[in-house]
Amino acid sequence: MFNPELKELITDGKVYDLGHPWYPGMPHHPMHPPFAFVLCKKHGDTQYEGGGSAANDLFTFGGHTGTHLDAIGHVSKQGRLFGGIEAAGEQDFQKGLTKLSIEETPPIIARGILLDIPKLKGVEVLDKGYPINKKDIQGAMELEGVKIKSGDVVLVRTGWTRYWDQPTLFNNQGGVPGVALDAARFLADERIRLTGSDTTAYEVLPTQSLEVHVFLLAERGIQIMEMLNLETLAREKVYSFVFIVIPLKIKGATGSPIRPIAVK
Repeated sequence: MFNPELKELITDGKVYDLGHPWYPGMPHHPMHPPFAFVLCKKHGDTQYEGGGSAANDLFTFGGHTGTHLDAIGHVSKQGRLFGGIEAAGEQDFQKGLTKLSIEETPPIIARGILLDIPKLKGVEVLDKGYPINKKDIQGAMELEGVKIKSGDVVLVRTGWTRYWDQPTLFNNQGGVPGVALDAARFLADERIRLTGSDTTAYEVLPTQSLEVHVFLLAERGIQIMEMLNLETLAREKVYSFVFIVIPLKIKGATGSPIRPIAVK
């Protein structure tokens, strides 16, 4: 249900596109398939009476390629999904996840908060492997004059988008900044709706345990967005806004491509 109070956040109706375009060669986490595209039918291959013609295309990519939203069932802990559901009994190669798939995620319209960590640190982009901790989250909130409320969507900027056109560097598994576990615990305790960042994995890379994903998804049921484009919001110092995201309704899927927007 739409919260009428959100209308107060909209001052001029400006829409910010928080998604990246999909194209062959774009960055992608090495654990997930790349984006592939081909134009199957060109204009003129088939022509209708009166001169009409249609082009058609085929594209393939994973549910976690590009700007996307993780389903709650994307990650398990010791064989169990959020709520103690045994993962082995709820997954199938053809049907996917029979519980906690992305199909269960409704369209989301909520208050969004941007936490610009590079601004707090006085840098353009965080260092490789920098762990964003609870103190950083609180410092950004104080600097920006925002407070997290229950049900908010919290977007964490690292500045890593500057490397989007350099896929090898953007995907650098040798070190990518991200949200540390104590910061994730703080956000969860604030009862946020979901969270996201501008990197491939939200949490710090490299990771041996995927501890932030395990905590947020498997323990707390809080979904994660990755590879957001937060640069325009940060440049224009837009720290609170109406946030809208609608995942594809794919039965059994562990995630979905998204094109989220912020409205201010």
